[in-house]
Amino acid sequence: MKPHKTLLAIAALTILATTSCNARRFYNETYSDAPRLELGNVQREIYQGMGQDQVAMALGSPNIVTNDADRKETWIYDKIATEVRQSGSSGLILFCQTGADYVDRRDVSQKTLTVVIKFNENKLVESVSYHSSKF
Repeated sequence: MKPHKTLLAIAALTILATTSCNARRFYNETYSDAPRLELGNVQREIYQGMGQDQVAMALGSPNIVTNDADRKETWIYDKIATEVRQSGSSGLILFCQTGADYVDRRDVSQKTLTVVIKFNENKLVESVSYHSSKF
């Protein structure tokens, strides 16, 4: 075998060995051009007396818009995100793998965030409440 082919084969094996020994992580979440609805953004950017246009710029469009008996508007934001983490072997059995590497593991968790913003008769934020959970 010629020296440059030997070097190429060694380089290919090295790449395969390093990629198969590392844990892989995949995050499955929907992304869009709209602002991200996250608890930190709500706590940091939404405050009493803020206008509806400012809320829309900070959080994007609400999922639900309702009016109460006094014709005050309420905006409801609801987000569910699924996070998938996968680790284990890549299907290749190489020198660096141990018995633990042969096991594929997949952890799935879900996060929810519900934000309720009530506006007064002047269309300014009157109150903000939220609920966040992870399971």
